[in-house]
Amino acid sequence: MAEEKKRTRRANGESAIYLGKDGRWHARVPMGYKDDGTLYRRHLTRPTRKELVDEVRRLEKQRDEGAARQPGKPWTVAKWLEHWVQNIAKPVVSENTYDGYEVAVRVHLVPGIGRHRIDRLEPEHLESLYRRMQSAGSKAGTAHQAHRTARTALGEAVRRGHAAKNAAALAKPPRMEEDENEVEPYSVDEVQSLLLEVNKRRNSARWMLALALGLRQGETLGLRWSDVDLANEYLKLRRNRLRPKYEHGCGEAAPCGRKAGYCPARVQVRRETKNTKSRAGRRAVPLPGPLVVMLRSHREAQAQERATARNLWTESEYVFTKPLGGPLSPNTDYHDWKRLLEDAGVRDGRLHDARHTAGTVLMLLGVPDRVIDQIMGWEPGGAARMRARYLHVTDPMLKEAARKISHAIWGAPENLAVDKDQDNEA
Repeated sequence: MAEEKKRTRRANGESAIYLGKDGRWHARVPMGYKDDGTLYRRHLTRPTRKELVDEVRRLEKQRDEGAARQPGKPWTVAKWLEHWVQNIAKPVVSENTYDGYEVAVRVHLVPGIGRHRIDRLEPEHLESLYRRMQSAGSKAGTAHQAHRTARTALGEAVRRGHAAKNAAALAKPPRMEEDENEVEPYSVDEVQSLLLEVNKRRNSARWMLALALGLRQGETLGLRWSDVDLANEYLKLRRNRLRPKYEHGCGEAAPCGRKAGYCPARVQVRRETKNTKSRAGRRAVPLPGPLVVMLRSHREAQAQERATARNLWTESEYVFTKPLGGPLSPNTDYHDWKRLLEDAGVRDGRLHDARHTAGTVLMLLGVPDRVIDQIMGWEPGGAARMRARYLHVTDPMLKEAARKISHAIWGAPENLAVDKDQDNEA
């Protein structure tokens, strides 16, 4: 026993195990270094030596794998999420991605699980949050957004040694029910009805770029005339229009009392466009002849608007602008789409459904997959998945497949007619 009690000098990387005067077994496990460079040791105590040795080995394994909590005061989930979203995520992700993270953190995650210590958060805490969100009226997709945000944030915490496990990676998010309102692309007749209506409006070519070529909203609103080559009948997609974001400009001394977006002295704090981040997104798209004609007419109409507005015109290089110049707001563009559907007598749908329509028409026309991927801007690695999501099998396609099956198995249509006549005679 005296031998067991004796404390021996060990190297800095080894754990010290000894029997204390209180009758319990103690250990000092080296875990790394503090901010000031001094060695950080975790103190453990257990009633028996075997229990202590087992715990020491578990902690040493975590340390060697880089999964152990680092020295310093443990983070709460709230503090970590707020730090992560502002200081780690914001500088490296797009504005839209940051907005999604920020809302999930502020509205759902911090109020729901923020008080837990990050190293003691369990999957069950997150699963309980998801159930509460849905009970309060949130859709499963909203809970999934919170889940993805938590998984990303906690994964970074694990990589930095603030937590041993990623509780969100272990948690089960709510089941995403099949969408009862599954996307149904617009038919050729509906597209033609829209075409008749868009010819009566400003920026008519804007809608046909969506319906014919599947351009995303940000890609279309971010187009500049330098991106459009009407002589060679193609356009280059290189940037996306971002949703504006404003801060108050009225000052604390005389606040306007309105939301920042409606402040008379509002200040825009987000850039207008960003470069397309993927190589597939930066692409050249061919322009059908009628669209070239529409764009030429649109450029002339815009020149006339500029001349009429004179000094009231806000100069910009955008293809699609407000009546007095300057870039179109995505929100205004969305409401214009809704009015277009209503005026054309076409069923309601999302603006993004126009993209589904364009992809399906390309497939219906027999355009090769590689060309569809180029026009739609899909990455080669995920193109098959995107085609499955965006390209819809229509009734004419099913009827054509049935005709081909009939021809292959029963022969030519005239043979079917002969066989039917023979059956009737019998």
